[in-house]
Amino acid sequence: QVQLVESGGGLVQAGGSLRLSCAAAGRTVSSYAMGWFRQAPGKEREFVAAISWNGGSTYYAHSVKGRFAISRDNAKNTVYLQMNSLNPDDTAVYYCAVGPALVPGIEASVSSWGQGTQVTVSS
Repeated sequence: QVQLVESGGGLVQAGGSLRLSCAAAGRTVSSYAMGWFRQAPGKEREFVAAISWNGGSTYYAHSVKGRFAISRDNAKNTVYLQMNSLNPDDTAVYYCAVGPALVPGIEASVSSWGQGTQVTVSS
């Protein structure tokens, strides 16, 4: 079983930036796709971004494309989400996800979730 621990969330003003990190423990995830989802208050959890096992392919939700960038460091068993030009609609709990058959946007394909990290964007 993989344990995922997110960090880097916080409060930021609109237009600002944050970088989320997600460290995996328990087993190496270098052969797994990884991703980020988020859940805003009163809304369902939604896909944000995903990255293939070697970082060669990345996928983004339309709402974050061009502003967010996902990357990974397999030597550190860690995935990152650089978030720029943040706006209040980005306020949510952000969850890291991993799976041997993870399909971007498909929650059912996620085998392990992190506990989530809060991102709050003030206007």
